[in-house]
Amino acid sequence: MRIVEPWVMVEKFDGKEVMRRIERACRTCYRSEDKITDESYKNLLKNCIGRGHESVLEHEKVTVRIYSDIGSYKDLTRHRFASFSVESTRYCSYNKDKYGNEVSFMNPVYIEDKAMYEVWKNTMQEAENGYIKMKELGATTDMCRNLLPHSTAAEYTMTANIREWKHIFSLRANNHVHPAIRQIMIPLLKYFKEQMPEIFDEIPYDEEFNPDYYAKLSVEEF
Repeated sequence: MRIVEPWVMVEKFDGKEVMRRIERACRTCYRSEDKITDESYKNLLKNCIGRGHESVLEHEKVTVRIYSDIGSYKDLTRHRFASFSVESTRYCSYNKDKYGNEVSFMNPVYIEDKAMYEVWKNTMQEAENGYIKMKELGATTDMCRNLLPHSTAAEYTMTANIREWKHIFSLRANNHVHPAIRQIMIPLLKYFKEQMPEIFDEIPYDEEFNPDYYAKLSVEEF
C-alpha cells in the first residue's frame, strides 16, 4: 500500500492574453475593435460580468491534470460543461509492475485525530489485501474494482471554458464541499485569480482551510 499526496498541473497559459482574446471576441458584438488598447479588456470584462453577459467567457478554455482521490472526480464530473479523461479502475490493474504492485491511496491529512487516521489506514490496507488476493484467485480488474474505496488515488485530465471554471470555483472552493475537493480547488482558484483577476477576483473561497493541506500546484506545457 502506498499513501500519496494530491497535485494539480495546469496547462501553461498567459492570463492577460486569454482575456484580451475574449475582449476581441466580445467587441464583435459592437464592432468596437478600434477601441482596443493594452488595458481596455479590464473594464470591458468587468462590465460584461457585472451585467451577466458571460457567454463571451466561453471563447477560451484551460486544461488541468489532477491527481486526487476517486471521490473528488466523482464530484467534479457532475459539471456538464467540462470534459474529463479519467484513470479507469476497470482497466488499470494495480497488482501489475506498472503500478508498483500495490494500490495507492490519497492521504486524508484533514483527518487530524490519530486514532481515526489509524482506522482509515488499516481499512485501506485491508482493501488492498483483498484486491491482491482476488487477483491471485484469477479475478478480473472489473471484479476487483468493487473493492476500491473513495480514497483510491487516480489521475484525470479536466478541460473547461473560462465561464465554466468560474461556475465550478463558485461551487467547489467553499466550506460546504469535501476537504479533498478544497485541497484541489482552492490553490487552483488562487492561481486563476493571479492570472485573470478581472474574471476571478470576486469568487470567494474557504480562507480558513489550512494551506498546508493544499495540493501541490505546478504549471507545465502540455
